[in-house]
Amino acid sequence: MRLSVLRAMAEKLSLPPHYRYGMNRPGSVADKAKNPPGTRRRKVFVEPMREEDWKVFKGDTVQILTGKDAGKQGLVTQVIKERTWVVLEGLNVHYRYVGKSPVYPGTYLASEAPLLLRQVALVDPTDRQPTEVEWRYTEEGERVRVSLRTGRIIPKPVEQREDGIIPEQWIDGPKDTSVEDALEKTYVPSLKTFQEEIMELQGIVEERQYRKSYWY
Repeated sequence: MRLSVLRAMAEKLSLPPHYRYGMNRPGSVADKAKNPPGTRRRKVFVEPMREEDWKVFKGDTVQILTGKDAGKQGLVTQVIKERTWVVLEGLNVHYRYVGKSPVYPGTYLASEAPLLLRQVALVDPTDRQPTEVEWRYTEEGERVRVSLRTGRIIPKPVEQREDGIIPEQWIDGPKDTSVEDALEKTYVPSLKTFQEEIMELQGIVEERQYRKSYWY
């Protein structure tokens, strides 16, 4: 594990009270443009859902139930739990102009719009058909997703960070700082000055007598 990962774990991003979650990562440049400081945007009501009830994750294959792409299956590339959104690769696409100005027509780009969680269904890998799932526990005590239609376990995909790294599969390189080295205590505070510590390490004994001085 790299030292940057430990720093990211220690830092907590503080968001304003009226912050509105969107497609961009909180704190990024694009997110700050959508949520400028000092502005209060209209409140968005989101269907409440507990963290332990969430059943779709990044890397899952789901099928769209409603909309223009109903019946199509795709890979989940982004999950925004604060808005109960999922984004599918190459599906539910709309087109828009980026960088348009009076002197430049802009660039026409395809953008994947988010879908509500209730608009998609998880695909059972055994027969590639959509199914309802629920959380259950195995005999070993492991919490797994089970298809209500076939009774098969749908394994949870391997989670990746924003930079594409899988923490469980990461191998430290020669320039990476291990967790043990990062947490090692290498400094002991002392009331001695820096010069006194150096003198103690080098075995230097001060025999001179300083003249008394007064600050007043």
